Amino acid sequence: MYAVAMILAAAPFVPARAQDLRATAPVPRADGVAGAGFRYAGSMIQGGLVRATAPERTTQVLFDGVAVPVAPDGRFVIAFDRDAGPSASLVAMRDDGSIVRDTLTVAPRAWDISRLATLPKIPVPQPEFDRLRPAELAQIAAARRIQTDAQGWRQAFVWPTTGRISTLFGSQRIYQNGEAGSYHSGLDVAKPTGSVIVAPADGVVILAADHPFTLEGNLLMIDHGMGVNTAFLHLSRIDVRVGDHVRRGQPVALSGATGRATGPHLHWSLRWRDAKIDPLLVAGPMPEVEK
Repeated sequence: MYAVAMILAAAPFVPARAQDLRATAPVPRADGVAGAGFRYAGSMIQGGLVRATAPERTTQVLFDGVAVPVAPDGRFVIAFDRDAGPSASLVAMRDDGSIVRDTLTVAPRAWDISRLATLPKIPVPQPEFDRLRPAELAQIAAARRIQTDAQGWRQAFVWPTTGRISTLFGSQRIYQNGEAGSYHSGLDVAKPTGSVIVAPADGVVILAADHPFTLEGNLLMIDHGMGVNTAFLHLSRIDVRVGDHVRRGQPVALSGATGRATGPHLHWSLRWRDAKIDPLLVAGPMPEVEK
């Protein structure tokens, strides 16, 4: 468990580099591959999410020693954090007392690291931040503890908006004297303020901020079930309320530049439990935008 697991890191808006950030390197996948009785579909890579099916007659599944929920049809979800190690373990306990084990190989990634040796790291303004932040983190932590009956985790995710990807998941800045900034825990899409944002999958609203948070601005969080959740940051408006059931493709908010942002955009974060997930690996390549 990470000490900062409950913090939504709202990294500053970073302009895109010259290359087209919609293009990604080939991603190791495990679609249809059976391992020791398990079946997998997804990306066995840092920042990847995998939908899996347990062996028949499984009563419990452990992922790296921690129990994960399993649906009545045997399906479940696991994911690999941005900094996940090279391997992970799955254990299925069956109703006859037998145990099925599988070791998963997690592919490493090369992250977009910007070295800014002449620039100092700029701290978040104090002391106003210290006064407001604890209550905000408490709200975020409480939202993440909410369990719902959402089934969006089973679906193919769609992009909440289309446009130019301006900052990649996992990217990081290294400042003067080698001081590292927090890595980018989501993915940014440059959009004018007021652009419609839709739900990427079915879910239940677990947080709809009634005022801008210091970092995230107007923050919306949607639970997709099985520990998978979405967070949308910097919104100009939120159009749903806590407890609302939303459908994939349903408009839920408008983009903006509230909170710690230097330009209008959508910051989309995905998590499975404490693991931070790359939206590109879940929603697929950004659709071509009509000109």
